Amino acid sequence: MNKLLKTLLSALSALPLAYLATNTYLHFKHPQTKWDWSEIDTEDSEFPDDFLWGTATAAHQVEGNNENSNWAAWEKQKNENGEPRIKTGDVSGKAANQWELYEKDIELMKELGVNSYRFSLAWSKIQPDKDTFNEDALQHYDDVINALLKNGIEPMITLHHFTHPIWFEELGAFENEENIKYFVEFSQRVFARYKDRVKYWCTFNEPNVYITGGYFITEFPPGIYSPVTAGIVFENILKAHVKTYKELKKHEPTVQIGIVQSTFQFEPLRRWHLGDWAIARISSNIFNETTLSFFRTGTMNYLLPFETSRSYTDLEAPNTIDFIGLNYYSHHAYKFDFDFRKATQSIAVEGEEMTDMSYTIYPEGIYRAIEEVSKLGKPIIITENGIADAKDDRRGKFIKQSLYAVSKAIKDGFDIRGYYYWSLIDNFEWAEGYSMKFGLYEVDFETQERKLREGSKEYIEIIKKFNSK
Repeated sequence: MNKLLKTLLSALSALPLAYLATNTYLHFKHPQTKWDWSEIDTEDSEFPDDFLWGTATAAHQVEGNNENSNWAAWEKQKNENGEPRIKTGDVSGKAANQWELYEKDIELMKELGVNSYRFSLAWSKIQPDKDTFNEDALQHYDDVINALLKNGIEPMITLHHFTHPIWFEELGAFENEENIKYFVEFSQRVFARYKDRVKYWCTFNEPNVYITGGYFITEFPPGIYSPVTAGIVFENILKAHVKTYKELKKHEPTVQIGIVQSTFQFEPLRRWHLGDWAIARISSNIFNETTLSFFRTGTMNYLLPFETSRSYTDLEAPNTIDFIGLNYYSHHAYKFDFDFRKATQSIAVEGEEMTDMSYTIYPEGIYRAIEEVSKLGKPIIITENGIADAKDDRRGKFIKQSLYAVSKAIKDGFDIRGYYYWSLIDNFEWAEGYSMKFGLYEVDFETQERKLREGSKEYIEIIKKFNSK
């Protein structure tokens, strides 16, 4: 008994040391990067001559009349409490009517001085049912692409930006591996039509946000809390990317095909608290590392302790991206709770200026995100970076600081090929409806009038500075 007691006391006495050692390691491994912006000259920036200066949108958010998609159905539903799925009660409706007003929006792009535009194709319009491809919709995107090129603007197409046809949703979408063939078929069809004019293609926008919204926080369709299903969907989307990449490259090997990764940093609210660290690291591994590991090593490891774990390996995966698209907005702080859903409710980082979304302005994080995705060894295109700012009193500063951070990363040797501000015009911001104002241009959704925001002029001036060389 004495021996057992001594062993127990010895183990207990070692706990503080183990705690200290673990905490020290985590502090060293994941430092809290913070720059003193009062000491930084944001004018001290440099960008390559062939840099892609762009802006971005997604079909469902700006085109209007996307009535045949999973999101169109979702917007009209109510949740289990009888409340609208969209926080404001909005439905996308005519949105910014870009379907009809795309030529006007191209004029806005010319005013900005951008040389590229990232947009998505409305799969639900192009393939309204499983056996039909709509020639009018296909011709519409022909017209958009031709108009962009005529005005010296490089198109970048996203094949899946959160939305797909209702018939695909009813088949189980990416919950069922056998449905991958439908996405590949759609991709082949549009690629064959546009590949002679479109150099840059993104297969999926933010698989991690798609599964987080749909299967964790349940603010995206199908709105089911199921970490197990989330892992299945994650795996099937990654499989769909690989198959699509291989099929498209057979027909035009010179095009550039990538996938778009959203990166947030997840910080412990209390850096001394190992529980907070645990929640932050688990979240980062699911949200950031699941995709990055797959394209870095060929293995997807998806793990939520005590709930689910899933692993999938395809050693060819690292060879199926030509670039990585990086979407970056901010970081979150997390506080430990045994309920993972409560623990991962976003907490703004203390001392930082808020955006209109539930996170802060943290431009240092785009540098950290670049560092992280650069481990793939592929060129980086920043496919989204922007701020929700209805008062337009932070946008200018946000743009200058974010592009300073990008320039610093380029100076430090990271291979960054372009930057796309999100977004060109105000849009339907998914679960937030029309309440969030990301646009460089304000939109009056009654009259469809577009108006340049004052803070957006910083982007114009920066582009002008480097395009005038």
